[in-house]
Amino acid sequence: MHQCPHCRSAERQVKSGFNRTGTQRLQCQSCRRQYTPEPNPLGYDEKTREAALKLYLEGNGFRRIGRLLSVNHQSVANWVNAAHAQLKALRAPASEPASAGTLEMDELFTFVATKKSPRISSPSSSARRGASSRTRSARSGRRK
Repeated sequence: MHQCPHCRSAERQVKSGFNRTGTQRLQCQSCRRQYTPEPNPLGYDEKTREAALKLYLEGNGFRRIGRLLSVNHQSVANWVNAAHAQLKALRAPASEPASAGTLEMDELFTFVATKKSPRISSPSSSARRGASSRTRSARSGRRK
């Protein structure tokens, strides 16, 4: 027989439905409290979490990992963020080099923004674009 975890009474225990993991709930008639004698843990096991992290490190996305492991993609994102926070906490701060010698760097110039003035097309390129269909048909007619 089951024993109430609150009042330690083993008598007058009645069934009182099921919890969300599917295990039987009981109610103690002495103290009127409900309890689950052998509760199942909520969430996913550690093996699933580790598999999700391995798949993420191999380059898979959250939704794909969720489909492969039959878990919610947001759970995968939470696991990855938690693992990142653990690694960040474990990693020691980068120390400054004791002595800096010669440092060589190359210069690189890139243009990222757009030009300020509008692009002006040349007359030869506009003539090619505008009259292409009529000119071609007229030329092909003359050649025959």
